[in-house]
Amino acid sequence: MSWKTETTVTDEQVRFYRDRGYLTFGRVFTETELADLGDYVDGLIAALPPERRPESLDVPHFEHPFLFRYLAHPRVLDVIERFVGPDIMLWSSHFISKREDDGLAVPWHQDGVYWGDRLDPMEVITMWLAVDESRVDNGCMRVVAGSHRRRGLRYEAIQKEGYLFGREVEAGEIDEADIVDLELAAGECHFHDAFTLHASNANRSARRRCGYTMRYCPAHVRHADNDDRPGRHQIYLVRGRDRTGGHNLYTPVPAIEQRTA
Repeated sequence: MSWKTETTVTDEQVRFYRDRGYLTFGRVFTETELADLGDYVDGLIAALPPERRPESLDVPHFEHPFLFRYLAHPRVLDVIERFVGPDIMLWSSHFISKREDDGLAVPWHQDGVYWGDRLDPMEVITMWLAVDESRVDNGCMRVVAGSHRRRGLRYEAIQKEGYLFGREVEAGEIDEADIVDLELAAGECHFHDAFTLHASNANRSARRRCGYTMRYCPAHVRHADNDDRPGRHQIYLVRGRDRTGGHNLYTPVPAIEQRTA
């Protein structure tokens, strides 16, 4: 099958996302663009010290402006605009790369719970880009359809090894009938809400499973880390205008030339 990029989001897809809290989508990047990203993340992983897991590449764009070629790509922002409007803030990004044979599981959780009161209101859409093929056998993401409407779920500590986080939503909070496996071919993506309950199993296959989470908010969302101290979490206005009345302190978007091939 030929490689085709997709940037048209239909009204039906927007309704599905708002109703279910997730959406599978096609390829936003070209085959060449994805290959460049794959090469880049290969280099990041190869440079990790032995004690650091490849699932832990959080906010890599803080130190690697090359990634804005993807995070601020016009095709990405055209798609994101259909869900959050024309004024877009980049909140965060994270490579979660599960190496073959021993890739960690991600327990059931809602992102908005981990982020707490750092954003007001908690309105975040995550674009999950499949750098590698992501299937059931190598630990694709799973969601509980409709769970983005639920708040106050009970969490418990995880008592065994092999998980990326140390706590998870209690099993009694999850309706097995609503679980959906979000399988993707390399280059495809899916989207989920900040409160969509999601997880992924360990990778015990012979293939790596690397995904890049790219997280955006409408620019009326107020960011709590609002000073210029070293080490603060940086946010970026990637399209449109600030809508917080000047509350948010944005880091300038690096000038990165987009590839045309």
